[in-house]
Amino acid sequence: MVEQVVSANRLELLQIADAVAREKAIEKDVVIAAMEDAIQRAARSRYGSENEIKAEIDEKTGEIRLVRLLEVVEVVENEATEISLDLAKARNPAALVGDFISESLPPIDFGRIAAQNAKQVIVQKVRDAERERQYDEYKDRISEIVHGVVKRVEYGNVVVDLGRGEAIVKRDECLPRETFRPGDRIRAYIYDVRREQRGPQIFLSRTHPDFMAKLFAQEVPEIYDSIIEIVSVARDPGSRAKIAVLSKDSSIDPVGACVGMRGSRVQAVVGELQGEKIDIIQFSPDPATFIVNALAPAEVTKVVLDEDLKRIEVVVPDEQQSQAIGRRGQNVRLASQLTGWDIDILTEAEESERRQAEFNLRSQIFQEALDADEVIAQLLASEGFSSIDEVAYVAVEEIAEIEAFDDDMAQELQRRALEYLERVNTELDARRRELGVADEVIEVPGVTMAMLVAFGENEIASVEDLAGCATDDLTGWIERVDGEPVRQAGILDGQDVSNVEAEAMIMAARIKAGWITEEDLLAAAEPEEVEEVATEESGAAPMA
Repeated sequence: MVEQVVSANRLELLQIADAVAREKAIEKDVVIAAMEDAIQRAARSRYGSENEIKAEIDEKTGEIRLVRLLEVVEVVENEATEISLDLAKARNPAALVGDFISESLPPIDFGRIAAQNAKQVIVQKVRDAERERQYDEYKDRISEIVHGVVKRVEYGNVVVDLGRGEAIVKRDECLPRETFRPGDRIRAYIYDVRREQRGPQIFLSRTHPDFMAKLFAQEVPEIYDSIIEIVSVARDPGSRAKIAVLSKDSSIDPVGACVGMRGSRVQAVVGELQGEKIDIIQFSPDPATFIVNALAPAEVTKVVLDEDLKRIEVVVPDEQQSQAIGRRGQNVRLASQLTGWDIDILTEAEESERRQAEFNLRSQIFQEALDADEVIAQLLASEGFSSIDEVAYVAVEEIAEIEAFDDDMAQELQRRALEYLERVNTELDARRRELGVADEVIEVPGVTMAMLVAFGENEIASVEDLAGCATDDLTGWIERVDGEPVRQAGILDGQDVSNVEAEAMIMAARIKAGWITEEDLLAAAEPEEVEEVATEESGAAPMA
C-alpha cells in the first residue's frame, strides 16, 4: 500500500511538471530543473548549507534521488565537501584528485516552511523561463503588427495579452481620444522588445509612422509584393498624416493603388486609425517636385532650394498661405517631416518685397562703386548683374546690349569697375600685409585678396596653416540645435566659395607645402575617377 502511494506521488510530480510546461509554453526540462533546484535548497536546509547537495528527478519514473558530492583531495580541509584520496579509492579504485564522489542521502519530508520555500523557488524559476521564452520569441518580431486582447488599463497604459506573451501600449503611444476596456481586441505595431528589471517588455505603438505603413501593406497587395514602395510617412497621430509612395512599374499609379476602388483601401486604414485623414503623395527624386507634391492641396508658384542647409523657400499665392501652412502649422510641418527638408512659406507679396530689397541693394552698390547715376545702376541690376566683378570681366558687348547703353558707355562702366576692383585689391593687400599673411599664400590657385584678409583675421598666415584646414573650417557646417538645423559660420563666409572649391584650395596648399604630391591625390582617387581622367586624356569614348 505504501509503495502504491509513493508511485502515485511520483506520477503526480511528473504530471504537474508537464501541465506547468504546457500552460507556460516552456520546455518540460526547465520545470523539472526548477523542481530539482527547489529540492536541493530544501535538502541543504535539512542537512546543512555547508554540504554540496544535488537533487535529480527521473523524468520517466518521477523518482527523486538526493546525493552529497565530495571532492577528492590530497589533504582534507572541509569534511562537508571534501574526501581524502585514500577513502575515495576505497569506495572507487579509479578515483583521482579533482574527481567527485557521491553519497546517497535519504529522502526528506517537506515541512510547511520548506514546502512554501520550494514553491517560491519553482514559481520564480518558471517565471524567469517564461520571460526568456517570451523575449526570444518576440525580439525578432520588431516592426510587425500584432493582434491582442486588452488585459487591463493602468494609468492610461494598455496591457495587452498576445496569447504567448504580454505587451504594453504606453499612454503616449495610443491615439488621442482612444479608449480601451478589458476584453477589447487591439491591433498595434511592435517597435521595441528589451529586457528590463521586471523581465522582458514588449512595447507596442499605434502612433508610430511605420504602423501606418504596415497597415497599407496589409491593404494594398502591390505594396506587399514590393511593386509600390512606401518611401516615407509623417503623422500627426489621430489627426492627419502624409505618406509618400513610389511605383516601380510605370503602368501602375501608386496613389490610385493606395486609394483603391472608391477609396476602399485607404478607408480601411483610416478606420483603424480612428478617422485620421491621410494625404497620399507621389514621391519624386527631384526635391522641389517632391516638396510641391507634399504641400498639397496648396498651390505653389515658385521654390528656392538651399541644398547645404536642406532648406527650401516656397512661394504661394497670397490667398493660399493659410492652406499651405495648415491649422497650427500642421500641413507644412508634416510636409517637412515627409521630405526631410525645412520649409519656409512665403506669399507672392512677401517674395516681391524681398526681391525689391535685393534690387535696391544691388543698385546702391553699382551707384557707389561705379560713380553712376541711379538710372544706370538700376538698369544694370535689372539686367541681372549682381556684382562689380561681373561688370568688370563680362564682354563689353553684353553691357552695350542694355537698352539706352552704347559701346562708349559700356567701356566707361567697365573701366570704372576695373579701377574700383584695383583700388579695393590694393586696400585688401595692405590689410593682408598688416595681418602678416605670407605672399606665397596668394599663389595657391583659387585664393583671392579678400580671402587672404579673411585668412589673416583667423590666424591663417602661411601655406602650412591653410594646408592644415578642413573644408568645414572654410565654408562652415550645419549642426542641429534643439532639432533645428543651425549653420555655423566658416572663415570664407560671404565669399561664394563652394565645398568643392574650398577642398581644391586646401589640397593645392598641401601640395605646395610638400605634405602630399599630385601622384598621391591620383592614387587616392576612386577607380571611376581615375578611369574618367584617363579617358579624357586619351580622347577615347568610355567603354559601355
